[in-house]
Amino acid sequence: MTSTDTLRYALRALTSHRSRTLLMLLAMAIGTGSVIVLTALGEGARRYVIDQFGALGSHLVIVLPGRNETTGGAPPLLGQTPRPLTLDDAQALLQSYAVERIAPLVVGSAPVSWQDRQREVAILGTTSEMLPVRQLEMAQGKFLPPGDIERGTAVCVLGDTLYHQLFGNSPGLGQWVRIGQSRFRVIGILAPQGESLGTDIGDIAIIPVASAQSLFNTESLFRILVQAKGRDAIPKAQEAIRKIIKERHDGEDDVTVITQDAVLATFDRIFTALTFGVGGIAAISLAVAGILIMNVMLVAITQRTAEIGLLKALGANGHQIVMLFLTEAGLLSILGGITGLGVGLAGTAALAQAFPSFPVSAPHWAIIGSLTVALITGIIFGLMPARRAAKLDPVQALSKR
Repeated sequence: MTSTDTLRYALRALTSHRSRTLLMLLAMAIGTGSVIVLTALGEGARRYVIDQFGALGSHLVIVLPGRNETTGGAPPLLGQTPRPLTLDDAQALLQSYAVERIAPLVVGSAPVSWQDRQREVAILGTTSEMLPVRQLEMAQGKFLPPGDIERGTAVCVLGDTLYHQLFGNSPGLGQWVRIGQSRFRVIGILAPQGESLGTDIGDIAIIPVASAQSLFNTESLFRILVQAKGRDAIPKAQEAIRKIIKERHDGEDDVTVITQDAVLATFDRIFTALTFGVGGIAAISLAVAGILIMNVMLVAITQRTAEIGLLKALGANGHQIVMLFLTEAGLLSILGGITGLGVGLAGTAALAQAFPSFPVSAPHWAIIGSLTVALITGIIFGLMPARRAAKLDPVQALSKR
């Protein structure tokens, strides 16, 4: 019996029992499709977080007040800090040759109004260096002017969403808006950039950091964004920041310094493990499909006892009988896997259409792995029925015993 005869026999056996074949194909397709969809979601979550942190800028070191050892939590859920971060602390960081730019931040919320229109939005107090550090883009006007960061000027930059909600089609540049109890002149509009780490960049107002300190009646900074002079300079900048702040804070190591690369690496490991985890859970359904193939084929052997006996009477040996049933199981697995691949990719495409901002895509290893596991599962669970068929006595099989 040639390989062509074996393949033709297996195809004829599958098409002769269409309901049974469709049932097994459906089980295998569901297993393969679920692996594709779930791993695509896990990979999409990983890429989304990486893109969000990548949008913060490049070569960033973030300085937060308080030590992460205080409560054991991750920043900014820190405990009490012996001394807050100040503008003087921020400017002192420029002493390090590894530091290129610093952007101190004060964050709060306040109503922003123009004429009879008002919105409660996030207010960001910072300096002119925020533009290159955060890689922001301007749609109109200009960003905060450079100068003495301890001198608060009455100017502001609005996000595009806030700008259109306040002014509509009216020109807004040069107009005066009220933020809290103070008046600020609009000098620029940010270009649309979507959300970053859950914050809508279009729905914020940016004012000078000294003005924000006065507005919120605080001298403490929310955090300091530090841009190193390159990727290789990040460790040196991190070490210099700790040393400078410790010297200024009477020997107290009371700040948390984290790097963008460290955060990205941590999230990358977490979401990679999550992707493999959900992929493994989905692969269990492939094992269930394999068990179904085994049970159905065991029943099929009982129904095809006379057929097996005739083959053995015509000279087919045990190895050839095993190969006939393994080929049948392999075809089921391959066809079910390909069908599941189509279903999984269609589901992934539907998710991408429904959530365009979420980068859903099935990783290549999941596609190859799911098809491989489907094939191996089908063959492994088809082996026992095949060996059982090979052990049938031809005389008893012909008499259907």
